[in-house]
Amino acid sequence: MKHSVEEVKLKNGARGLLIDIPNASVMTTRVHFRGGMRYAKKPELYEIAHVVEHLSFGANAKYKDEKTYEADFTKNGAYHNAWTSDFSVCYETECADFEWERILDLKRVAITSPRFNDEELKSEKGNVKSELTSYMNDYSRLLWPRLQKAIGENVADLRERISTLPNIELKDIREHYRRTHTAKNMRFIIAGQVKKRRKDIIKNLESWDLKEGKRFDAPKDELHSSPSVLIRRKDANNITFGFSLVTSRHLSIEESLSMDALNHILNGTVSSRIFGEARRRGLVYSMGSDLSHSIHYSSWDFDGEVNEESAEDLFSLIQGEMVKVLNGEISEEDINSAKSYALGRFQMGAQTVGQVADYYAENYFSTGEINNYDNIPNLINKIDRARLVELAREFAASGIHAFVAVGSCEKALINSLEDKLKF
Repeated sequence: MKHSVEEVKLKNGARGLLIDIPNASVMTTRVHFRGGMRYAKKPELYEIAHVVEHLSFGANAKYKDEKTYEADFTKNGAYHNAWTSDFSVCYETECADFEWERILDLKRVAITSPRFNDEELKSEKGNVKSELTSYMNDYSRLLWPRLQKAIGENVADLRERISTLPNIELKDIREHYRRTHTAKNMRFIIAGQVKKRRKDIIKNLESWDLKEGKRFDAPKDELHSSPSVLIRRKDANNITFGFSLVTSRHLSIEESLSMDALNHILNGTVSSRIFGEARRRGLVYSMGSDLSHSIHYSSWDFDGEVNEESAEDLFSLIQGEMVKVLNGEISEEDINSAKSYALGRFQMGAQTVGQVADYYAENYFSTGEINNYDNIPNLINKIDRARLVELAREFAASGIHAFVAVGSCEKALINSLEDKLKF
């Protein structure tokens, strides 16, 4: 979708992006605070940000409870959601263009005037516990926090997160909200027909009754490698695995696109060098690799599920193909195919207002960077073998890596698989 982007800085200290999309039929809003789990006042309250998020659309200055707020908010089909991560809490809405002003004001009411109460706190602590407990049966969700801990991130795993819920009291909720939900700590993205409404949008945002506060720095951990970790589950019928190679810096957009191309070559389709060949041999139904970013580092992540009897062969394949990449054995045909795929996905990736907003949100909320959308095809076309190999070698030589698996197998097998990840 054709669009233009403007960064605005409000008088109250907040800042954000206004993305004008002519003739858009919807308006979407993201409001972000650095107020996730890592900003809990003490470890015993680790899950507090998640609970605050769950309470975000409850009782407030205008509505007595979540039910009445929800009924009014959604009466014309509008949608809202919120999510919490280690560093962030983000509130999202999408509505028909004709009611953008009403919905933006309802968002203001929810974020700036919550009326936290014991009844809703008790209910949402129960809902959060149920949510986290369900994740215990999702082996992928189970292993990644354990991998983060293994490399030195100061995070809690699922059991530890659940254990903090009884410690959270109403006074803690109010303290965390007041400290994190401040104007200077707020970033936003509003996308839709914003150009002709610019003054009204800014007027609304500057009326938000938030304390000035400050923009929090992101915590930085001392990362290190870890021995392999097995999370034993007697009922696991296969091995769910994840391993990461980490570099202690945030990759640029050019480098990220290069890593996306490399991941496509290795695991993108059934013609790829690892996943595609594994499928051809009947070793694995699904696996993949991806690049993920924290504010201070970047992680090259691989994950999948494999039957115990096929695990050694799969990891031998991974090892062989990774060594080839590190030796520069990437054909021009592979690179051109990856670039063609990336260009196609790029054109398909901005078909909705929400997709456009999401494109900018990933980097803007974490680093403040505004990546030029129109320049992406040019950057994709510049991808070359030298850059791919250089980046792969950086990750492999970083000295920060970890391998975590969930299964009922013996630890000796996991150790053997880890040996094949020493490229």
